[in-house]
Amino acid sequence: MYEANTYDAILERMLEQIPDSIDKREGSIIFDALAPIAVELAQTYIEMDVILNEAFADTASREYLIKRAAERGLTPSAATYTVAKGEFNIDLAVGDRFSCGDYNYAASEKISTGIWKLTCETPGSTPNGNLGMLIPIDYIDGLTTAALTEILIPGEDEEETEDFRSRYYATLSTKSFGGNKADYIEKVNAVSGVGGVKVYPVWNGGGTVKLVVINSDYGKATTTLIDTVQTMVDPTINRGGGDGLAPIGHIVTVETVTETKVNLTFNITYQEGYSFHEVESYITGVIDNYFLELCKTWDNNDSLIIRISQLESRLLNVTGVVDVTGTTINGEASNLVLTADAIPVRGTVIG
Repeated sequence: MYEANTYDAILERMLEQIPDSIDKREGSIIFDALAPIAVELAQTYIEMDVILNEAFADTASREYLIKRAAERGLTPSAATYTVAKGEFNIDLAVGDRFSCGDYNYAASEKISTGIWKLTCETPGSTPNGNLGMLIPIDYIDGLTTAALTEILIPGEDEEETEDFRSRYYATLSTKSFGGNKADYIEKVNAVSGVGGVKVYPVWNGGGTVKLVVINSDYGKATTTLIDTVQTMVDPTINRGGGDGLAPIGHIVTVETVTETKVNLTFNITYQEGYSFHEVESYITGVIDNYFLELCKTWDNNDSLIIRISQLESRLLNVTGVVDVTGTTINGEASNLVLTADAIPVRGTVIG
């Protein structure tokens, strides 16, 4: 807004106010007196521009966006902790600590004899793929086998600025109240480990609601995560009784997305010296990244579509690939439209 108020423009305006009978050339007394003032005024305009940008949510930096959103009772979601399943030859005590790779875990809840929930001590999403042998940090009598076998609830990173900005705007465009769709979406997305949700009202008669969730790694939710959401929204004991966040009379069923295996066949022309064997890992990586991009938009689309044009254009960026033709998806030379609650997972890849 104040871009035109540069040092030169301000100084020129100031000198115009001085009579021509007075020496205004560079180095004159009046020029040297006004120049430092013009510098300070130019800096003031710069600061005013910064203040103006920080006053509005669409241009505010993270610090001031948080201040703006706080007026509506919103704060960025903090990083959460990965909850994993540990399997042992003996029972543990709550608080027993173990290490696996670069991360430490503490026993937090017993599932059954020798099977426990372990909570990672490092917040965020980086421990989500960490599985393997557990090493006790302190001696545990009788322990001979210990392994981290499954991620039950994925950890999440602190909410990114643009995601937080979008959530702030969502509160302005939609009103969550008393069990409407916006209310369910807001409450369920706030659960640690949930990456998105679709709401199906009256899906099985009056008063019924179905929630389909995807985890924060954009894959199928575990039974543990589904049970967590179910208990929070509408506990299975006394369903519809209003013991959870759902209004009285809403019978809520929580499910997870389904996975559709996608088998792909390509007719690939390679550069001299390259073959499918040399570039297979890059090709599968490109496909996985494409599928992940789709999964991140699952909750905002009626259904996901695997497009041949997208697959071929991305494969052309792989080093060693010259041309891609004859692509088929699950044996068909056409785009694949998934069902509403399905996400793609890579099957066989032939190139």
